[in-house]
Amino acid sequence: MATKNTKDYRRLRIRHRIRKIVKGTTERPRLSVFRSNTHIYVQLIDDITGKTLLTASSKDEGIVEVKSDKKEKAKLVGQKIAQKAVEAGITAVVFDRGGYLYHGRVKSLADSAREAGLKF
Repeated sequence: MATKNTKDYRRLRIRHRIRKIVKGTTERPRLSVFRSNTHIYVQLIDDITGKTLLTASSKDEGIVEVKSDKKEKAKLVGQKIAQKAVEAGITAVVFDRGGYLYHGRVKSLADSAREAGLKF
């Protein structure tokens, strides 16, 4: 666990505060974002059953080969998760930014998922 005066601890506290409110269901799953230094990962989670419905990441085939910056790859991940969700019959989700600020890669992922057909 992170110590009290670090960025990780701050993000953990924000994440717990968000998770008290944001819950995913089968009809409207939670779109959870994890951002590492080099990659970005997204999951659609049904919190009632505790199951992950769909995943996408910047390590997926077709995205990892693209030579661009991290923000552009986040856009591609957002488009991919939205495409998978629409194919699975999911159109509405609850967005969980995972304690990260809503700018940069997180914002570009969310905007591209919205443009591709998901409703937050």
